[in-house]
Amino acid sequence: MGGGTGKGHHASPVGSADRYPDEIRVHVDDIAQTQRLAEDLAMIVAPGDCLCLSGDLGAGKSTFARALIRALADDETLDVPSPTFTLVQPYALDRFDVVHLDLYRLEEPEEMEELGLEDALETGVALVEWPEKAGGSLPQGCLAVTIEHADGPEGRTFVLRGTGTDWPARINRTRDIRALLARAGMGDAVRRYLQGDASPRRYEVVSTAERSAILMNAPTLDSPAGTEGGESYADIVHLAQDMHAIVAVGDALRREGFSAPATLAADLAAGLLLQEDLGRGAIVDGGVPVPDRYAAAVDLLVDLHDARIGPALPLPDESGSGAYQVPAYDARALMTEAELFLDWYLPSLGVSVTPAMRAEFAALWEPLIARVQEQTPVLVLRDYHSPNLIWREGRSGHARLGLVDYQDAVMGSPAYDLASISMDARVTVPPALERQLVERYVATRRAGYSGFDADRLRGDYAIMAAQRAHKVLGVFVRLAHRDGKPAYLAHLPRVRDYLGRALEHPLLTPLAKWIVAIEAARDAMGEQERR
Repeated sequence: MGGGTGKGHHASPVGSADRYPDEIRVHVDDIAQTQRLAEDLAMIVAPGDCLCLSGDLGAGKSTFARALIRALADDETLDVPSPTFTLVQPYALDRFDVVHLDLYRLEEPEEMEELGLEDALETGVALVEWPEKAGGSLPQGCLAVTIEHADGPEGRTFVLRGTGTDWPARINRTRDIRALLARAGMGDAVRRYLQGDASPRRYEVVSTAERSAILMNAPTLDSPAGTEGGESYADIVHLAQDMHAIVAVGDALRREGFSAPATLAADLAAGLLLQEDLGRGAIVDGGVPVPDRYAAAVDLLVDLHDARIGPALPLPDESGSGAYQVPAYDARALMTEAELFLDWYLPSLGVSVTPAMRAEFAALWEPLIARVQEQTPVLVLRDYHSPNLIWREGRSGHARLGLVDYQDAVMGSPAYDLASISMDARVTVPPALERQLVERYVATRRAGYSGFDADRLRGDYAIMAAQRAHKVLGVFVRLAHRDGKPAYLAHLPRVRDYLGRALEHPLLTPLAKWIVAIEAARDAMGEQERR
């Protein structure tokens, strides 16, 4: 998106740029580069953002706005008329709404109140042409985009100003991404938003006429310190806080013949990674598990566990880190995750969690966690379920399943990933299919090793399924209540049902009774309050 970044370490593929404390100047030579600039900004805007486009008549304000809106809509043919006469043109897009305002014919700044800009910014993004007509009616924190004529009929200089906001950091970030694409020979790639996971990581599909790739944008996590020894939750449960894990684990998976995406380009220090695009195939169809594809996922797990990957994994020489050590899924991590059930899920039901309840919960879980840790640890991908398994039609063996989102991998119980796929948090796996998947794993392991302890596996499976359900219930409530992502609440009934299935195992009877007592007390209190 423009030339050098001002950092002196690489050149950007489109135009050139100069940086000053209060502005970023981007020079483009033609309309194609203008469109790339608009796409780069489209990747960083979010609800509440207002972009103010200034420039002489014919400077290209509408051209720029049209390219940005089409990028947000992921529709190159979307009709984006100039709102010169209507003043306002709304767009209801999948990610968020966009309003395009042209204030050229606005007679008085007071008329701004009638255009609904304030309401639009509550849930969407606004592009405002001729913002000087608004007087002081525009919100604080807007990104000012001034378009100046430059050499050639289509040459322009874009002056971007976002003083006192995070706009400069965001703009520099998206420029660094464009520079990474250039180093991979994809400097003119089209960039489009790709729905990601529940983490702060963001994903894009980048494509040229020759190929497509997936861009992972994962700046170092800024996790708040926790109360225990000053460590954050991410530290305690071993969530990846840089890009070394995904590169090292991905390379190890590929060496063993599994279909993890190849690295095309990376800036590990910056948290940017460009990977092979494995496609969009799914192991579900219409929101329903495809049994054969889930069975293939279980078969892959057997071979993954037999491969004995980790804990020490080499890193590419250019990383400068030598090796990556896959962390152990230790008792502290497992307990901390399970306690999300107390921290978020039970309070969402109106349960006031007391210190005595926490002590009882810990006493119930400690022997269960100790049991699963007696087994030889294997590489646990951790979120081994439908969103992260890509079905690759027409291929055979393990090549049929693409693996993604394994940066938080740990060394832990073989039962964990089996529970993750057999009790898929995003898709309802019927009890009969769940049993078939578990028994398929058991039968395959038995066939390869006569001493395999099937009953031991079934017990560990129940424990890991319950632990994961505790964690997921808490995480989904936290995502809804803390992070403003209420869509995750739709999964709670499914995961609570999974927890009930896991609690049917005799090893979990004491825990099951404890939960029943907690829920009964809550129901009794609710009944008392209604009276």
